[in-house]
Amino acid sequence: MRIIGGSLGGRKLASIRGMAIRPTADRVREAVFNILGSQSREAVVLDLFAGTGALGLEALSRGARRTVFVDHAAQAITLIRKNIVLCRIEDSAHVLQWDIIQNLHCLRPYQGVFDLIFIDPPYKRQMIASALIHLTGACLASPGAVAVAEHDASETIQLPPVWHLTDQRRYGHTGISFLTYQPSNIET
Repeated sequence: MRIIGGSLGGRKLASIRGMAIRPTADRVREAVFNILGSQSREAVVLDLFAGTGALGLEALSRGARRTVFVDHAAQAITLIRKNIVLCRIEDSAHVLQWDIIQNLHCLRPYQGVFDLIFIDPPYKRQMIASALIHLTGACLASPGAVAVAEHDASETIQLPPVWHLTDQRRYGHTGISFLTYQPSNIET
């Protein structure tokens, strides 16, 4: 596993064996960032269910200002911190261990600041909808923010009214949904 492009392009990342953490495949990550284009430049990024941190690290490599990594698993937190040190970007990264499914209260200081959000939970557990509800409830996304959700290609995502599907791609068994946050579209 490695960083695909940007200033850290080619840098190898630490990973673990087994199925405890499922990193986004290099080819899928490359496709996602090709679709995003320059949207990661100067963005404040949130990487939920961060695993190895590869998506958030890729964003930093491509010009993001800051990335906040959140995962519940202690093994993932250790791995993310190791990869941050390997990439020498400690000043641009913040790591939090938190149960995303319960809430996102750990992110209260970040209200309205996230421009780009990666959501990569375990497949087939309907966790994306919960994460989007918590993001919305905590007012964490900036208007027009983009969320990129990775899921099993057969999964259907239930979207809160303020999140709109703008694109969807399939890479083998992996589905990638691109969502846009539009808070002004809340019906009263």
